[in-house]
Amino acid sequence: MTPDPTSPKTPDAHVSETAPLSLPPELLEALRRVADTEHLLVAMDFDGTMAPLVDHADDARSLPRSSAAFAALAALPRTTTALISGRALDSLRAVASPPPETLLIGSHGAEAWLGAGSSELTLDEDQRELLAEVRHVLEEIVQQAPGTLLEDKPAGVVLHTRLAADDVAEDAVAAARSVLENRKGVFLKAGNRVLETSVVHASKGEGVAFLRQATGATAVVFAGDDTTDEDALDQLVHGDVGVKVGLDFTQAEFRVGAPTHVAELLEALLRERSRAVAG
Repeated sequence: MTPDPTSPKTPDAHVSETAPLSLPPELLEALRRVADTEHLLVAMDFDGTMAPLVDHADDARSLPRSSAAFAALAALPRTTTALISGRALDSLRAVASPPPETLLIGSHGAEAWLGAGSSELTLDEDQRELLAEVRHVLEEIVQQAPGTLLEDKPAGVVLHTRLAADDVAEDAVAAARSVLENRKGVFLKAGNRVLETSVVHASKGEGVAFLRQATGATAVVFAGDDTTDEDALDQLVHGDVGVKVGLDFTQAEFRVGAPTHVAELLEALLRERSRAVAG
């Protein structure tokens, strides 16, 4: 019988060795191997990974076990934690409350925060005008599509359809694509009941590559649930560990079922990394 992944556990390096595990043995072994690397980058998607998906984006919160293990990893020597999200940085900070040491990639790679002194994303005049045009197009669609709504980001606008009926959502996304798909300078990304638009070309894959270079990481652990996370998984190399959360198609080597299993993954990684840096 598969152990209950929601059963209480101590979220630190002292979790019992005999605690029930629901992670695949192959994933546990991969975590043991990667924990021995010289400098480890632990990069997590947020929504659907650290936090369960919710109808209203502002209500999202990381599972307590995930937060505790992630914060403990951030405090370890030669270990860097990062969140790589489609959210704007301000939104990500508000819902994730990341440890102060944690690096942040927002807006699918268009925004980056590496600590004090990090520069903010700025658009030129042409990009600002194009972004206003994109928003006008999406506003007209939302007015005709009950249950859809818009979210503004520094370099784009997101069409959310989670609260709309399936046929309404499909029609709204199709209408947006028909107008914006071939618009020069506009970049579209389909996600879980969202259509992301941006006037800056960026991806979570570029975010992973940037963080690897900036931190000097010798190995990366990344987990994500959405189609946009496939860009990040595509940047992983031999010795890294990529994990898909959920049942959708993926190129990741490993898969877990839900955010509750991500908490267990982080706890297992914390145990192994704590041993490695202590040795």
